[in-house]
Amino acid sequence: MDKHKKIRFKIHGMHCASCEVLIERKLKKVSGVEGVSVRYTNGEAELLCTKEPRLQELQQAIQQDGYTISHGQDQNSKQHLPYKNSKKDYVQIGAIFLIVVASYLILKELNLVPKLGITDNMSYGFVFLIGLVAALSTCLAVTGGLLLAVAAKYNERFPTRTGIQKIKPLLYFNIGRIISYTVFGGAIGAFGSILTLSPKAAGILTIMVSIVMIILGFQLLHLFPILRRFQPKMPKFLAHKIHDLSGTDRKSAPFLLGAATFFLPCGFTQALQLYVLSKGDMLTGALTMLAFSLGTLPALLSLSAISSFAKGLFQNYFLKFAGVTVIMLGLFNIGNGLSLAGSTFSFGSILHAGDKNMLKGKENGSVPIVNGKQIVDMRVVGLNYSPYQFTIVQGVPVEWRIDGSKAEGCAQVITVPKLEIVQYLSPTSTTTINFTPNEIGTLEFSCTMGMTTKGAAFTVIPNTLGIDASKDEETSQNAASCNPEIANCIETQKIGIKISEQGGIYPDTITVKKDIPVDLSIDAKTPLGGCMSVWVIPEYNVTIPMKVGINKASFTPTKTGPLALTCSMGAKMAQINVIN
Repeated sequence: MDKHKKIRFKIHGMHCASCEVLIERKLKKVSGVEGVSVRYTNGEAELLCTKEPRLQELQQAIQQDGYTISHGQDQNSKQHLPYKNSKKDYVQIGAIFLIVVASYLILKELNLVPKLGITDNMSYGFVFLIGLVAALSTCLAVTGGLLLAVAAKYNERFPTRTGIQKIKPLLYFNIGRIISYTVFGGAIGAFGSILTLSPKAAGILTIMVSIVMIILGFQLLHLFPILRRFQPKMPKFLAHKIHDLSGTDRKSAPFLLGAATFFLPCGFTQALQLYVLSKGDMLTGALTMLAFSLGTLPALLSLSAISSFAKGLFQNYFLKFAGVTVIMLGLFNIGNGLSLAGSTFSFGSILHAGDKNMLKGKENGSVPIVNGKQIVDMRVVGLNYSPYQFTIVQGVPVEWRIDGSKAEGCAQVITVPKLEIVQYLSPTSTTTINFTPNEIGTLEFSCTMGMTTKGAAFTVIPNTLGIDASKDEETSQNAASCNPEIANCIETQKIGIKISEQGGIYPDTITVKKDIPVDLSIDAKTPLGGCMSVWVIPEYNVTIPMKVGINKASFTPTKTGPLALTCSMGAKMAQINVIN
């Protein structure tokens, strides 16, 4: 006859799925407890016992890790549930949100923070900061517990070792962790490149990453507890298998255990794993996960000191700041994913509204005429133009000089539909566009997704003053084609890419030779929306408006190495490897 008894308790203080594994292992060591099942989603633990343990025994088993336990039927326990924020908590969250947004806007103007857009993708410095946040919020509980366990086992086996020798398991653990994250990150990135995701699929994957990060942020802020059910996580049995390694006597145990932490249920790790998959590049994957593992390193190397800080009032405010920041990052990246999927909506445009206010009083720009040309100077800040309205004279050539060094998102590409002009703006030098307005009227311009300053346009007026427009020599533009009977002609390298809903972008990697002209042909079998409507090769200022059918561009690679083809917002679409 089965004499086992099931007892349910409430667990307080859990903030992620990682806590389940840690609590289960702690409670299973209590006398009389044969089995434990902890569920983070409802904050409950179910114990299978041969005898009912005292509540005090259970509390002693988990209180060192910051958790408390109470009987499931204890009505007073409800007030201790972590997601029951008080009015003071909501006020603090609101204030922190305002502080984070204001700090970002101020530091952005001072060029002291990386852009939170898909323009630069996620910088490795920012990934490092995510590692710091993860180590002080969720990852430290499980990974730190493993580290302490393997260090204790090592010191028990070698009690006569010196202090310096006793830190060896600490070093081996972290070395294994760093190597594992780098290698597996590269493997996930390489797997993503094999998938050859379509633009829409890449956008959907980016949105999935963003949703995971937003759920993590809500968890840190104890908001919307129902969302806990939707967080992806590794199978729990795998985490327990990894924990079992901490009890082995093998010398390689610390290294192997550190390497195995890549598969532990840490939400931040999983979000970055999805992010790396969407990038589809082995080097990006390796460097991203390396930066993340290095971010967790300070906390794991000074575990006891960090643990004391990661409690009480410090932890309360730190987790609120971390939660707000993670949610903001997720919202930005959802906008990026929507852009890749063909939508013109962007959360980033909300913050860029402030740029327009700073550019007030600069609607109309003066247009001087120098040497028979109308000189137009304009700069792009974020998603806004300054000035954004110009009056020009019919029939007189225009030299449009654009400072795009502060352009963000789709504003990196400018288009004048009536003139069929689509131009990528160099981030390092002034971009010059030449055209001659032959018809009276309005020439509107914007980014290819219509997210920039509304009303931006040239107003073309009649040439009533009789301005003489001197015609420039166009010898260089009308140069005769190379005749192989007269001179040695260099044969161009012809490369092609196909884009379809079924096959995505194929091939996504092409090899060409340096200093030999390249004719690129992109066959788009499906309409491309959002930032995908224009492709660019930033390094050579090549702009390719994408329509259904064959789209062509030519350039000459002047240096070896990887050359990215991106959409108008900077998301990598394909890569050209230039060799000697």
